Amino acid sequence: MTSLRHILAAQSIFAGLSDAELETLTGCARNVRFARDDYLLREGDEATTFYVLREGRVALETHGAPHGQLLIETIEAGDVLGWSWLFPPYRWHFSGRAMEPVFALALDGACLRGKCEADHDLGYELMRRFASVIIERLQTTRVQLLDLYGAPRAVQGGAR
Repeated sequence: MTSLRHILAAQSIFAGLSDAELETLTGCARNVRFARDDYLLREGDEATTFYVLREGRVALETHGAPHGQLLIETIEAGDVLGWSWLFPPYRWHFSGRAMEPVFALALDGACLRGKCEADHDLGYELMRRFASVIIERLQTTRVQLLDLYGAPRAVQGGAR
């Protein structure tokens, strides 16, 4: 049987972490499973966990009246789901719904925040890695909004 530490080490977001850092993360991790249409997270709820998908796909959605639920991105195996556990008030900004059965690693946000407070080098390394996830998610959201609302129109005649 493969240990959680080895499973964590195989995830791209944790590539290159030291054995000690991986062991620290393992103390906050567990395997989880979700059935199709289960919610891993719901917009507005408390953000206590983040996920690294091992199998399956998750629809990252937001509510956009009058359109209802809008698909922002499809999260797939190897991707990270959730960064709101890092920032007060620790509330989800999106919803994540399993599009098919999902197997994932769940990492407890409060546990990790505590470990990062105790080990600032680990905290910096995780923040650096999650910053990349955040930037990618924001860029994807921007593209989705342009698709939904169209690109801004060029000003006729140029600036005056």
